[in-house]
Amino acid sequence: MRGYLIRRLLQAVVVLWAAFTVSFVVLYLLPGDSLSIKLGGLESTATPEQIAAARAAHGLDDPLYTQYAHALGDALTGDLGESAQTGAPVARTIADALPETLKLTVFAMALAVVGGAAVALAATYTRLRALRQVLLSLPAIGISMPGFWVGLLLVQVVSFQWGLLPALGNEGFESLVLPAFTLALPAGAMIAQVLAKSMTTALAEPYVETARAKGVGRARIHVRHALRNASLPALTLASVVSGNLLVESVVVETVFSRAGVGRLTAAAVDTQDLAMVQGVVLLAAVVFVLVGLVVDVLYPVLDPRVGRTV
Repeated sequence: MRGYLIRRLLQAVVVLWAAFTVSFVVLYLLPGDSLSIKLGGLESTATPEQIAAARAAHGLDDPLYTQYAHALGDALTGDLGESAQTGAPVARTIADALPETLKLTVFAMALAVVGGAAVALAATYTRLRALRQVLLSLPAIGISMPGFWVGLLLVQVVSFQWGLLPALGNEGFESLVLPAFTLALPAGAMIAQVLAKSMTTALAEPYVETARAKGVGRARIHVRHALRNASLPALTLASVVSGNLLVESVVVETVFSRAGVGRLTAAAVDTQDLAMVQGVVLLAAVVFVLVGLVVDVLYPVLDPRVGRTV
């Protein structure tokens, strides 16, 4: 078990390093740099000597490997640079916006897991063929719905027509419901689709027939035996989906006018704030890594064979 966790931790470090390196190279290759963004319209009035001095002061004249080494060293100490638009530290700006996005994504993930698991379990448990077909068709419908369209529809119907929930803002729990549901719908649909398939396969295994022959009830077989073995693929998917929620929050927070990392990312892309974009990329990588580590720890708990064979 210890060796298993050490390997996963080393893989996590490699993933974070790769995310930083790829984002650094891609942003370096883009036309323009943080200095040109800061100078804006003033760059055309500055003398060549002033521009050269400013570039040298910011280290933009250094070779690529030197800039990369400095940036990596700063990142290891938590220094992600300054925003080209506001001049504020990127790490602090992201930290200020992160709590609202965490509220949204955690709530959305809870809705996705509970809703997706409920649909999958109901579809594989019921003996009514028509109901089963309806339930199994719901995930495909949920996946096919664009997030921005679902969000706009909810705003129009639930907020404007029915007046049940607020359409915009970050005030209170009620303002979380519509954006969280919008964010959870495709995630829950994917979890339901994978879990239903895994449950169907698990229920056809010989150990299920043995349990039935021993007189074990349908509900206990479904939840106690089949679900435990069928949950591994769905758990893997849930770890990927939870990381994607941070990316998808860009659209959802824009539609519902919520202040968070999503809107911060959209603004950084619009203004070509490269330091902020790289900071958000690193944040997304950290989320993927942390969720992946949690899932890696849960694997041996659900299936002890994993810790012995991986």
